Amino acid sequence: MSAISATIPAGNQISPANERVWHQSNLLGDWKGTIKQNHQPVEFKVLSIHGASAQVLYTHNGRTERGTATVDKDSITFGNVTIATRNGQQAAFEFSYQPQGQLASTGTQTAILTKSADPAANANPLQGSWTGATAGHSVSFQVTSINGRDAQVKYNIDGTSGTGVGDIVGNAVLLGKIQFSNTDGKNGKVTFQSGHQTIQLAVQKFVSKTA
Repeated sequence: MSAISATIPAGNQISPANERVWHQSNLLGDWKGTIKQNHQPVEFKVLSIHGASAQVLYTHNGRTERGTATVDKDSITFGNVTIATRNGQQAAFEFSYQPQGQLASTGTQTAILTKSADPAANANPLQGSWTGATAGHSVSFQVTSINGRDAQVKYNIDGTSGTGVGDIVGNAVLLGKIQFSNTDGKNGKVTFQSGHQTIQLAVQKFVSKTA
């Protein structure tokens, strides 16, 4: 397997159908564990998912490979490596190889990987405070926490405040007639009703100066 240099697309594009059936967002994050057969550490980081492709970093034997992997249901395959998870917390890891001198046989190495608890590694790009304003409208949209496909939301739109639990669909949060979509982790759009009009307002993520 050779390292592949790749430009990582911003955000994630997971189809609503795949998310509903396979919970493919569970695959996102930094997975770490130890190979059962040789006790060597291994790390598999899923940076983003776009349809049937994922951008990944695979670290083993002291070196890191970056490239495009294939997403299939609740698993990701990168060369001879496959990981699969159902709960988003632990993943099965399998590396297939051909033992030297044994052309007709295939060996495997396995591990149980655990998703890193580091918030910076696993933070959902939807989470945070997003604000925007024009001459006629102002929006503050805050995703305070995410649990599976549920997002805890606070908002203030044109002076009207509210809270609720929104539905996560791909890179968007749906809360009644309000929709927030993340464009690239720093910019997004909030769509809402104002009278008989549908307004779409650009918003930016608030980043602390001390962060």
